[in-house]
Amino acid sequence: MLHIRLSRVGKKKQPTYRIIVTEKTRDTKGKVTETIGHYDPRSADKKLVVDKERAEHWIKNGAQMSNTIHNLFIKEGIITDKKRKSVKISDKRKAKKEEKDKGADAEAPAEEKTEGEEAKPEEKKEAPVEEKKEEPKEEKKEESKPEEKPEDKKEEAPKEEKTGEEKPTE
Repeated sequence: MLHIRLSRVGKKKQPTYRIIVTEKTRDTKGKVTETIGHYDPRSADKKLVVDKERAEHWIKNGAQMSNTIHNLFIKEGIITDKKRKSVKISDKRKAKKEEKDKGADAEAPAEEKTEGEEAKPEEKKEAPVEEKKEEPKEEKKEESKPEEKPEDKKEEAPKEEKTGEEKPTE
């Protein structure tokens, strides 16, 4: 199946493109059936030069167009149709966007409430959070006190020595 698409040429960070007709499975740098124009996106007017007759000829003969070429041809007036999306959004990104939109929808009803109603739920949320933060600090202090007792350290040391003595005798 023939495909009309762009083939990148030009220097590094200075792209220009050839508009080519080639087999869909072939590399754009490989064998080309026909070059029908070129496109320079970096120029001020985004210069697009296309041989309209040859483009129409290939479209009539069943050549498919890439989404970008399709949109450029609509802009140039070679074909009349709706524009296509040329960027694909992955399923993972779609899911993330939907979650973000749902989060924004959930916040919107809260904004519709009066100021007095908003303040009450916020106060309830803040109070338990502060209490939870204070409790772990107290626990840490209590835990550190028993560890600092020198008596515990003395008792552990003789036990280790006894176990060491017993092993060589066996």
